[in-house]
Amino acid sequence: MAEIVVGVDGSESSVRATRWAIEEAAHRRASVRIISAFQAPATWLGMGEALGATMTVAVSEDDLKSYALSTIEAVLDGIDVPDAVEVISDARMGHASDVLIAASREADLLVVGSRGHGDIGSLLLGSTGMHCVHHSACPVVVVPHDGR
Repeated sequence: MAEIVVGVDGSESSVRATRWAIEEAAHRRASVRIISAFQAPATWLGMGEALGATMTVAVSEDDLKSYALSTIEAVLDGIDVPDAVEVISDARMGHASDVLIAASREADLLVVGSRGHGDIGSLLLGSTGMHCVHHSACPVVVVPHDGR
């Protein structure tokens, strides 16, 4: 079965990309793999060691993965998924660009949202989307922002 991969980060842009990917999957009789990438945050907060005010934060990889999966659930909330479309929620550790490029090697299509802002910004593609366009192993669809 064909697979469409879509990258999500919880933004409205990624909601539009997910909606487009699901509609396309219905036409192609494909599954949709929704990927949310996550990275470990900085491990300390405070004034720094010089002032003796270091505080560690305990965030496990499971916590981060759970948060990424909840981001996918939030994106799917309000999107009507046809019964014939299998949706796979996939949270992966790594930088979003690298994770999506790796996933593109097994996909038939990669879908990302555009992050343009205003007249000048609308000419620009977000850094993750640009990286995917240039390095994906499969065709890439960039879903434009609202109003385009």
